[in-house]
Amino acid sequence: MNIDLTRTDSPAFSLSLSGRDISANITPRLISLSLTDARGFEADQLDIELDDADGKLDLPTRGAKIKLALGWKGGLMVDKGDYTVDEIEHSGAPDKITLRARSADLRAGIAQRKERSFHGKTLGEIIRTLAEANGLTAVIPPELSDRKVPHLDQQGESDIALATRLAGEWDAIATVKAGRLLFIRAGDATTASGLPMPPVAILRRDGDSHRFSIADRDNYTAVRAYWQDIDNGKRGEVLVDKNTQFERKNQVGKRGKVLKTKKLTVTQREAIEASADNIKQLRHTYASENTAWQGARSAWEKLQRGVASFEITLARGRPEIMPELPATVQGFKPAIDACSWIIASVTHTLDDNGLITRLALEMKLEDMAS
Repeated sequence: MNIDLTRTDSPAFSLSLSGRDISANITPRLISLSLTDARGFEADQLDIELDDADGKLDLPTRGAKIKLALGWKGGLMVDKGDYTVDEIEHSGAPDKITLRARSADLRAGIAQRKERSFHGKTLGEIIRTLAEANGLTAVIPPELSDRKVPHLDQQGESDIALATRLAGEWDAIATVKAGRLLFIRAGDATTASGLPMPPVAILRRDGDSHRFSIADRDNYTAVRAYWQDIDNGKRGEVLVDKNTQFERKNQVGKRGKVLKTKKLTVTQREAIEASADNIKQLRHTYASENTAWQGARSAWEKLQRGVASFEITLARGRPEIMPELPATVQGFKPAIDACSWIIASVTHTLDDNGLITRLALEMKLEDMAS
């Protein structure tokens, strides 16, 4: 056993297999434990390596359920969810057993293809329908939940694929965590109720290593999307760039009365210099001009968020950190410290180096405006 879990400042973990706590049995044999907390519908992955030099370990069955909590001795343990064992490996010498498990929330049913349509629904009603059909609880903020979706067809498409497509159209993140189907706006860093999430503070002294990179955002100067209204045969295209301004304004009735209903309005502050070489063209043809604007806007914002990235390994692991949380960094270059960041992915590793956390971050949207 190379991992020292006896010191007062040592990492701690709790592991149960099929409802039975096996932490005490596992501790003397644990070589390493790694949990990758993924974004979107990519399943979270748990890898466990165990010492079997004495040959006394039994191989668990595929499909066995594992529950994990991580933390530090004397502190609170963080529930990291449930996982299903789907790969088992025995290797040597020296002999060891490797278990690979993936998040149990991604049930088989959510990946099955379906045929149905939604008409005159809100985005919230659709997401709640998808969640209930798969035994999940929907979490969607009001600003997204109330958006109208005139018509939506699910043709030979799984609920995962549909939620992912909707997330792409509305610049959101769709994922399943802890029995919940989360549909939240990407880069906004808000809770499901719309309140700002507290940022994760990361100091340079917290990290063993880091890497910052920035790409040329001028690779694309605009995004083009096509639309076609089948009912009346109209077809057109929209272009979005840094000078395209979107607002939701209250509509005005026939007698000049301001109505409660709002409509998306688009203003182009400066003309777009159209060039096929530096305009990203979306392959999907939208059903209306309005949805084409929304799709092009989302694609443009995604391009801007992906311009800069920052990776850091925290010497003292922080199991409470998860994807989509906002973050601030301090102690690096002023240009890096000045940015607002979103955590894109997290990997927690427990081995003979202790408990460490590797973070990958993206720049928040508003920092791309300058």
